[in-house]
Amino acid sequence: MTTDATRLIRKAVAADQPRIHAIRMAVRENILSDPSKVTAEEVAWYRDNAIFLVAESAGEIAGFACANHQTGLIWALFIDPAQEGRGHGRALLDAALAGLKAAGHAQAWLETGAGTRAERFYRRHGWHDRGRGLDGQIVFTRQL
Repeated sequence: MTTDATRLIRKAVAADQPRIHAIRMAVRENILSDPSKVTAEEVAWYRDNAIFLVAESAGEIAGFACANHQTGLIWALFIDPAQEGRGHGRALLDAALAGLKAAGHAQAWLETGAGTRAERFYRRHGWHDRGRGLDGQIVFTRQL
């Protein structure tokens, strides 16, 4: 758990799920076109077994990040649109990457849509474009 004057990064708990779901459905980019692709079981596995973090600001969840400690994948990083630009994404990503490094990974990877603010965010924060996946997403890697 990390804190600063305005933000708390902590492990997600089951009670956070309604707010996490609301944030995921509210984003303007990387919209989940088929919500059935992300099952309740998969979310529970990340929460119970992997790295699943939330950022709180003024007692409210502002965003969340999930990382797979087995594969080094950053599975999700989403911020409430009303909370964007306040450093929550960077803080969550840094905490998730620290968790992956502690799990023994030397590199992390993720996929995101081309031409998005997320693409620009990852490029600014040291991620390297490794080409396109089968679904057209950009595959990024970053050394830890």
